[in-house]
Amino acid sequence: MFNFDDTSRKSKEAMDTMLKSYSDTAKGVQAIATEAAEYSKKSFQDAVNHFETLSGARSFETVFELQTGFIKSSYENFIAEATKMGEMYADLAKGAYKPYEPPVSAPSAKSSKAPQVTPAAA
Repeated sequence: MFNFDDTSRKSKEAMDTMLKSYSDTAKGVQAIATEAAEYSKKSFQDAVNHFETLSGARSFETVFELQTGFIKSSYENFIAEATKMGEMYADLAKGAYKPYEPPVSAPSAKSSKAPQVTPAAA
C-alpha cells in the first residue's frame, strides 16, 4: 500500500542530500578559484620582481644566471601548484559523489536480474 509519510520522508531526505551536495560542491569550486587567483597574483609579482632584478644586471652571464634561476623556480612552483590543484579537484569529485554512493552501490533485487532474451524465430 502507498504510504504518504514514507514518501514524504524519502523526498525530504533526497532533497537534503542534494542541497548538501550542491553546497559542498560550491564551497570546493570557490576554494579552487581562490587558490588559482592567489597563485596568479604570486606568479605575476614574482615575474615583476624578476624583471626589476634583470633590468639591473650588468653582464650577459648575470642575465643568463638570473633567467635560468627564475625559470627553474617558476617551473617548480607551477608543478607544486598543479599538484595541489589536482588534489583539490579530486577531493571535490569525491565529495560530490559521496552522497550518491549508497543508492548506487546497493543494487535492488529487481534490477540485479539480467533480462531474458529469447532468440527470434527464423
